[in-house]
Amino acid sequence: MIYVIASIRVKPGKRDAFLEIFKANVQTVLAEKGCIDYMPTIDVDAGLPPQVLGPNLVTIIERWERLEDLHAHLKTPHMAAYREKVKDMVEGMSLKVLEAA
Repeated sequence: MIYVIASIRVKPGKRDAFLEIFKANVQTVLAEKGCIDYMPTIDVDAGLPPQVLGPNLVTIIERWERLEDLHAHLKTPHMAAYREKVKDMVEGMSLKVLEAA
C-alpha cells in the first residue's frame, strides 16, 4: 500500500475556492483503479506546542493499492483538468510518497 501526503500552499483568500474545485473531483478519483482514500484536510488548532498551523495550507491524504495506480492517476484527464483550474491559486506544493515500514 502507498500513502501520499501532499501539502498544497494556496494563495491567501483562495483556500475555499481551491477546496470547492478539489472536492468536485474526489468521487472521480475514488473510482479510479487502486484508490482507497483521497481527501483534503485543513489544520485544526489542537493547542499542541509542536504544531505549526497553516491557514493557507491544504493537506491531501491519499492511499493507493500500488505505486503504479498512483502513477496512472496522475495521467488521467480529470487530473489534468483539475491542475488547470487551480494553477493560479497554488503558491507551492510538497509531496511525501510513503509505504509502511
